[in-house]
Amino acid sequence: MYRWFLAIGLIGLIPAFAQDSKTSQQTPPGKKEELKQRPANKKTSDQEVVPPEEDTSIGDTTYSFNPLQAKKDIEVGNEYAKKRSYRAAANRFLSATKYDDGDATAWLRLGEMQEKLKDSPAARQAYQKYLEISADAKNAPEIKKRLEKLK
Repeated sequence: MYRWFLAIGLIGLIPAFAQDSKTSQQTPPGKKEELKQRPANKKTSDQEVVPPEEDTSIGDTTYSFNPLQAKKDIEVGNEYAKKRSYRAAANRFLSATKYDDGDATAWLRLGEMQEKLKDSPAARQAYQKYLEISADAKNAPEIKKRLEKLK
């Protein structure tokens, strides 16, 4: 029984050996050794070989008015803030402001996260935008005090 499996396996390998011998006949002997010595990933000329970008969706995000996506980003940002992952939360709130520029909550939360990250200019800018949108908010005096402290 094993002889049959061995015979079938050898018969399957014959085409592979035949094709290898054809390619070795076409390549001159000196050229074959040169191809073996040159690594595939090294630079071949003055320019280096750069691998293609794997994920093309990075950085290609286009923002259009989408209040539902903004609300979702705010919710996710709040979850990140609860976990004290302030940079991730700030990125989510920034994304929410890009989807809906008139969302006061996103600007307020972005300012808070930037303040926690000790980025005073960004926090100041976010708070100013919040006050432009909702100047008559209940917490407007408190935000104005924060702005004075950041200056």
